[in-house]
Amino acid sequence: MHNRLGRQTVALERPSVILSHAAVGGRQEGDGPLSDYFDHLCEDSFFGEKTWEKAESAMQKMALSRALEKAALTPEELDYILAGDLLNQCIGTSFGLRDFGIPFYGLYGACSTMGESLALASLLIAGGFARRAGAMTSSHFCTAERQYRMPVPYGSQRTPTAQWTATAAGCVILGAEGDGPRITTVTCGKIVDKGIADANNMGAAMAPAAYDTLSAHFAATHTGPQDYDLVLTGDLGVLGRQIVEDFFARDGVDMSENYQDCGVLLYDIQKQDMHAGASGCGCSASVLCGYLLRRMAEGHLKKILFAPTGALLSPTSSFQGESIPSICHALTIQTSD
Repeated sequence: MHNRLGRQTVALERPSVILSHAAVGGRQEGDGPLSDYFDHLCEDSFFGEKTWEKAESAMQKMALSRALEKAALTPEELDYILAGDLLNQCIGTSFGLRDFGIPFYGLYGACSTMGESLALASLLIAGGFARRAGAMTSSHFCTAERQYRMPVPYGSQRTPTAQWTATAAGCVILGAEGDGPRITTVTCGKIVDKGIADANNMGAAMAPAAYDTLSAHFAATHTGPQDYDLVLTGDLGVLGRQIVEDFFARDGVDMSENYQDCGVLLYDIQKQDMHAGASGCGCSASVLCGYLLRRMAEGHLKKILFAPTGALLSPTSSFQGESIPSICHALTIQTSD
C-alpha cells in the first residue's frame, strides 16, 4: 500500500517499523566520538578470525545476532534478510549469513547499501509480502584497502581527499507493526556521474548523487531541510558535504542548519588523522544503527532524512580510467509522535 510521489518517491501507507537495531565496530570506531553508541567494539581487526574477509563476515554475524536478540526474535521469524558489502561477490555477507537459514537477497549499492536494503525491506513489508525483514551491511578498512587501493602492509600514503573505510556493521530489523520509529517515505536514487575519476576523492564523486536524490525527495514530498530534525548523507566526508551545501546554496536552499554527513560524524577527523573523514558501507550503517536510532529513542530526534551514498566503481573500472558513477537512496524515518 503506497502512494507514488513523482517518479522516484513512494509514501508508504503501511510504514515499516524499526523493531531493533545493532551496530558493531573496530578499534578506530572505539576511539571516535560515537563509541558509546555501538553494541560491540573489538580491538582486534581480525575479530578472532584468520583473515580480514572472515572478520567482516564475523561482524555481520554479530550485528544480526545482536539485533535479533534485542527484538526477542529467532532467525526463523525473519521472512527475508537484505544485505551486502563492498567485497567482490559480496562474500562478507554471503559467508556471514550462510548458517542462519534466512531467505536472502544479496545487494550491492556500494556505501549506499544500508539505504538500499532498508528501502527494499520497507517496500516488501508495505506491499504485504513480509511481516519482518532484516536490513544489514558492513565494511572493513583492511578488506577495502586490499581490494580497491593498496594492501595495508604496502604503507601507501593517502591523499588529503582520501577517506578512511569504517570497520563496522549495522543491522536493522523491520516489522509490519510495533512501537519503534517508522520508515514513511522512500526515494530511489538515479545513477549520477559527473566525470570524477579519482578513486581517492569519493566525496566529490558522490556529492552530485546526494544532491540529485535530496532534490528529488524535497520536490516530491513538498518539504525542505527545515522540515527535518536532521538531514544526513552517508560517506561524503568533509569535501563532499561542502559540495552538497554549495549545490543547494545555488538553488537558494540553506542546508547549514541541520545537515550533516556520517563520514564527518564517525571519527574525530583531526585527532584520528582521518583526512576527509569516514567511508564504507559500515559508516552510515553504524551511525544509523548506533547513534541516530538511539537519539530517536531518547527523544532528541523525531524526524530524520537518511540518505546514504555509494560509488559504483570497481578496481577494473578504475584501472581502465573510467569515471565513478554514484547513487544515493533516501528514507524518511520518524517516531510515532
